[in-house]
Amino acid sequence: MAPEHVYGDVEGRALWFAAPRKAEFRPEIIPPPGPGQVRVRTIVSAISYGTEMLVYRGEVPPDTVLDLPTLAGRYGFPIKYGYATVGRVFDVGAGVADFSPGDLVFVHHPHQSAFTVPAEMPVHLPEGIDPLSGLFVANLETAVNIVHDASIRLGETAVVFGQGVVGLLVARLLKLAGAGRVLTVEPVEARRKLSLEMGVDEAMEPGENLAERIFTATNGRGADVTVEVSGSPRALKSAVDATADEGTVVVASWYGIKPVTLDLGGRFHRGRLRLRSSQVGRIPPELAPRWDRARRMETVLDLLPRLGLERLVSHRFPFEEAPAAFRLVDERPGDMVQVILDYGEGG
Repeated sequence: MAPEHVYGDVEGRALWFAAPRKAEFRPEIIPPPGPGQVRVRTIVSAISYGTEMLVYRGEVPPDTVLDLPTLAGRYGFPIKYGYATVGRVFDVGAGVADFSPGDLVFVHHPHQSAFTVPAEMPVHLPEGIDPLSGLFVANLETAVNIVHDASIRLGETAVVFGQGVVGLLVARLLKLAGAGRVLTVEPVEARRKLSLEMGVDEAMEPGENLAERIFTATNGRGADVTVEVSGSPRALKSAVDATADEGTVVVASWYGIKPVTLDLGGRFHRGRLRLRSSQVGRIPPELAPRWDRARRMETVLDLLPRLGLERLVSHRFPFEEAPAAFRLVDERPGDMVQVILDYGEGG
């Protein structure tokens, strides 16, 4: 059955990275939705401090394959990049039964005032939720996957290196998953304070004798699990040094082209440590018989209204000031937690 109201082309704007550290607007014609498609007008989108800033700075190998169908261009520039957008459905194409105009949705999409996508891409957000909370779907999904990769057990101690948005979420979820103690390591004082407000047991500043301080805090055992989510290769060495014998180091950061040097002849080798990569694109294989992406998303949507994530929004820019927002995140990362772009209700 044909939809009741499908409108014509919509003129929009998208943010592109034209070169390293150069963000600019380009016009976009947003076509009406065809069969099995929906058109969405953006309300807010979020800037990722991790992967997205690597792209903005030109720190991703240029031959890397784009891993989302909504991305455009190439990592060697120009590129349209981003993956956390909340908007309202504007109209739907023929055969779409799960969405109606006005529905609030999350979509893995770059920063753009409106867009048309297949109906299987938008995620219905819980009734009555603040659109700001909805922006955390992508990061929360990543955090759930990291906690699954960590395989934390009741009463164990976890240490999370880095308290950006993903690190804060990982620390909170580790506590919910049964960790006896969760410690965090973060150089920025304001983030350490926020970490404590999110429920961790102790927030430490990096520096000399960090491993010794962690071993002292764990009665000489070290951390059962350490998670490196700061994006700093140096932090990965600290994570290895702080992990207990037979413990696990989960590498959740993507370093792009940044070199990583590790001493694997000492603590890592004699302690029989496990070094595990965590990437949200894959479900941990040991969970595959029971978990898939749909179940993981159900978990995310259940957690979303319970965590009070709006408190993590530190800066809010109108969409037309997006280039200034990216400059701020690039030049003063310690001054912020989550930066968002505001398009106005309904785009």
